[in-house]
Amino acid sequence: MSIEINNESGVGVDEESIAALAAHVLGEMGINPLAELSIVVVDEDAMAELHEKWMGEPGPTDVLAFPMDELRPGGGARGEGDGPADPALLGDVVLCPQVAARQAEEAGHSAAEELELLCTHGILHLLGYDHAEPEEHKEMFGLQSRLLESWQEVRNPR
Repeated sequence: MSIEINNESGVGVDEESIAALAAHVLGEMGINPLAELSIVVVDEDAMAELHEKWMGEPGPTDVLAFPMDELRPGGGARGEGDGPADPALLGDVVLCPQVAARQAEEAGHSAAEELELLCTHGILHLLGYDHAEPEEHKEMFGLQSRLLESWQEVRNPR
């Protein structure tokens, strides 16, 4: 996997850990190892601009995903076939650590854990998952939980 992280936020984040998580998620999803992913970490002002421009909503948000190719797990540019998906530029996941830190405090876990959750969430959006409808929500959040659990097992083997 080619995973590029660009931290423009002015906040220190564990870029190595985020990249390892992203590689884990993409690997678990059967994405071709030659695929490329960009993760951009921005401050609240930049995130608010993106949120307004692309979602029509005011203020900063935690994560945005900008897919480049229609790629689905399991093969082909649109998911056809039985093999790994074609190599492709997946797109950009944009994270805001300031918003993540506030959410982490509310949720009772670390900011790093919140960024992991948000990064996983953004990657799933790049892969075509959504949560607008109840069934989609159940599928996406169930998958997100399983991926984060498997990541914890990789990071903290028993």
